Amino acid sequence: MFIKNFSRVAVVTSVLFAGHGISIPTNSRLQKRADVDSFIASESPIALAGVLANIGSSGSKASGAASGIVVASPSKSDPDYFYTWTRDSALVFKALIDQFIVTGDSSLQTQIDNYISAQAQLQGVSNPSGALSSGGLAEPKFNADMSAFTGAWGRPQRDGPALRATALIAYSRWLISNGYTSTANNIVWPIIQNDLSYVTQYWNQTGFDLWEEVSGSSFFTIAVQHRALVEGNILATSLGKSCSNCVSQAPQTLCFLQNFWNGNYIVSNINVDNGRTGKDANSILASIHTFDPLAGCDDTTFQPCSSKMLANHKAVTDSFRSYSINSEIAQGAAVAVGRYSEDSYYNGNPWYLNTLAAAEQLYDALYQYNKLGSITITSTSLAFWTDIYSSAAAGTYASTSSAFTALTTALKTYADGYVAIVQKYIPSSGALAEQFSKSDGTPLSASDLTWSYAAFLTMVAARNNVVPASWGEPNANSVPAICSATSATGPYSTATNTAWPTFSGGTSGTPTGTSTVTIKPTTTATSTSATGCAAVTSVAVTFNELTTTTFGENVFIVGSVSALGSWKTGSAVALSASMYTASNPLWYVTVTFPAGTTFEYKYFKKESDESIVWESDPNRSYTVPSGCATAATESDSWR
Repeated sequence: MFIKNFSRVAVVTSVLFAGHGISIPTNSRLQKRADVDSFIASESPIALAGVLANIGSSGSKASGAASGIVVASPSKSDPDYFYTWTRDSALVFKALIDQFIVTGDSSLQTQIDNYISAQAQLQGVSNPSGALSSGGLAEPKFNADMSAFTGAWGRPQRDGPALRATALIAYSRWLISNGYTSTANNIVWPIIQNDLSYVTQYWNQTGFDLWEEVSGSSFFTIAVQHRALVEGNILATSLGKSCSNCVSQAPQTLCFLQNFWNGNYIVSNINVDNGRTGKDANSILASIHTFDPLAGCDDTTFQPCSSKMLANHKAVTDSFRSYSINSEIAQGAAVAVGRYSEDSYYNGNPWYLNTLAAAEQLYDALYQYNKLGSITITSTSLAFWTDIYSSAAAGTYASTSSAFTALTTALKTYADGYVAIVQKYIPSSGALAEQFSKSDGTPLSASDLTWSYAAFLTMVAARNNVVPASWGEPNANSVPAICSATSATGPYSTATNTAWPTFSGGTSGTPTGTSTVTIKPTTTATSTSATGCAAVTSVAVTFNELTTTTFGENVFIVGSVSALGSWKTGSAVALSASMYTASNPLWYVTVTFPAGTTFEYKYFKKESDESIVWESDPNRSYTVPSGCATAATESDSWR
């Protein structure tokens, strides 16, 4: 079908779902959403540039940092953050790797390769925590020139090796999918194996948390360790190797993880006696960094949509309502989020990355509900839901119901509220510091915090439903009947091969689930293609659209199949502008379709006043590849 005479169409909203009294988005809600859309469009390129500026040796604010080294901030005094933290660097590069997988940006790949080479060297630097095989992998930070930092610090911090493994595993999957299995085997796997060996040996020992203040058992640390062991074993198998220690220890880390739930919320640090409630953004960060797009709302792994994690989200965010800048905000509306209410660092303030994480968890949950096709409200999560939608009641609501629409609308509005908080308290330059004042919102502490910029990028991806690959949660969420305080040692080996090949390109969008609407998960078919490879049943297609937009405009794709909204503009798929620049005005999204599907589609722009501008006729057409490829790319330009 051709969609004609729609050069500028006003969007009209109904008032009520008949017989239910459940409203759909009002004009005021749509305006707020448009404001957030505009902010994201303008801030996304700033955030990406902010990350890249802090990576050595070419980053404009990382002078003196070695190649591939991420400095936490350019700030060298009050506070001095011009160091490289294993945790921060891994989280930053996981965000960049996910962007590279979607976009295929070769400049990002160069940065990724430099990072991996640097990590191979850092693993061998002896430091106050130890050497390669004696605990040194948990050293929190190094000097920007990759020499050991020998001053007093909260060490060890045991989340770093797990997070680095997760980042490198994501890149290894891309290498394997694009014909570079030997590179994954020879360059990347030795680094990953060392990190996995550290996790299997030390997961059951206490250490400092991600805020570097509490020595005990950290929810964030145990959660990311469990994930790393699960996906580490999957990668090992795909490389023809084994990780028997991953297999033996992963269930026990999951078993231990259950101890942090106190019946009402997650106590983020246990085996400590510090007088705190335990309500801490640590737990929200854990949820977004262990989110699996193929998971259900599983309480055991504390998935974003799980009843326990929603209850925890409320408990943690409510604990910051005492901030002056939050004092006039009604219950059920988004607030600025700090680390923990008892915080005294810089007098204890909200952090940009934690406020963005609060939004990201809710966007991840929204993705899961849409994928699962229902929402289940339990007694555990009911208080969360009634805060944001007063008519909510315990029960299960199918996606075909008006209640599901009302609940997901309320959830999206609530999530957008956290982004709006960041928008309100960000300077006009778009620069993201570490904190902002709890009294008046003024940026505080370290300037241009790399983790803050990365948190913005991952929030945007979650909001746009551009999700990373599954890490294997659906087959790793069963808690053993008996928990054991175990460990398993080795192997360790020095990673010496950093001779990267000349890449001839690859397929972007390869991770399972990098889609806005997934018809079904990417799986390997039981049939075999004519070339002898395993045929696939579904393919992740990345649509790259080059079009110049103005402030407040957003780009959507709609088409003849359900994954593209069945020609309904209200169900169209939003594209992301997170890689947009003046010289490369790229909007993109990845959608998963059954292999061999043929459909028509078209792009349109939505203005800040919610009016729509269509590109010119005719409709575009596309046939999803059949065969071995799990991903494909379609590059278009506005017409």
